[in-house]
Amino acid sequence: MTFTSDSASTSLSNALNQSNQSADAVNSTTAVFQSLSADDQLAVLWYAYTEMGRSITPAATGVARLQLAEGLLSQIKQMSYAEQLDVMRDLVAHKNTPICRAYGILSNNTKLAFWYELSELMVKHLVIPMPVGYQFSRDGVQVLEAIKVLDFGQQISVLRKVVADMGVDPFAE
Repeated sequence: MTFTSDSASTSLSNALNQSNQSADAVNSTTAVFQSLSADDQLAVLWYAYTEMGRSITPAATGVARLQLAEGLLSQIKQMSYAEQLDVMRDLVAHKNTPICRAYGILSNNTKLAFWYELSELMVKHLVIPMPVGYQFSRDGVQVLEAIKVLDFGQQISVLRKVVADMGVDPFAE
């Protein structure tokens, strides 16, 4: 193959277009996720971690310092189911609580690992499990379907963006 400026331009244009489409898919999926009710957001996270496969685990915990989140997870395990659900809803709603502020200072990878561990605790019934027969909203179903068709890197990007935005950053003004 002869390398010309036209072929280089076409290759670069195709790569940038694919990159833009990938970013658009991540951004649009993230935006719709963030518009969901708190309960649908929690259900999507649970589904992503438990039903879509365990491939998220290494990406979430490999670089994370989960020990930084263990104190929060221990506090949550000590609570009643109702209190646990309130904490999760508070994280989604950015309520200014001690747990939301402690969560807010975690790194994005640690936040991914936190939600993975939380889903594991839910499966073990140490944290309030997903209600049997939970019915997603129409938008919740759309987000799940959108996440399913993303490639692994895009799925991680969506999850990282949504969990990074939860809680309260105590250092932000």
